[in-house]
Amino acid sequence: QVQLVESGGGLVQAGGSLRLSCAASGRTFSSYSMAWFRQAPGKEREFMSGINWYVGPTYYADSVKGRFTISRDNAKNMVYLQMNNLKSEDTAVYYCAASRYSGSAKGVAKYDYWGQGTQVTVSS
Repeated sequence: QVQLVESGGGLVQAGGSLRLSCAASGRTFSSYSMAWFRQAPGKEREFMSGINWYVGPTYYADSVKGRFTISRDNAKNMVYLQMNNLKSEDTAVYYCAASRYSGSAKGVAKYDYWGQGTQVTVSS
C-alpha cells in the first residue's frame, strides 16, 4: 500500500516556476515507478512525466519536454516535478501516481495509487 500527498501548487505568472512535491508513505515506495499527471477542467487526465523505480530514465509529454523535470529521492520517499517557463495552458490539477509498470506508462489504468492533487494556476 502506498499513500501519496502532493504539495507545492499555487498561482504563478506565465514564465515563472513552481516545484511540486509528492510525499509517499509505505515501505515499498522504492519498488514503484512514479509519474505526474494533470487534469484541466473539462479534459481528461493526461500523463506529464514519469520515472522508473530506480533513478534512471525519465519520460515526458511533448508539451512539457525541456520545461519540466521529474526526480525522486527514494531515501526520503519523495518525488518532485520542477516546472519552469510555465504557460497558461499548464493550468490544471496535478496528480502524483505510483505504478508497478514502467515510468513510461501513459495510461491512467496503469497506475495503482494516486494523490489528491494540487492546483497549479498560471496567469497570463
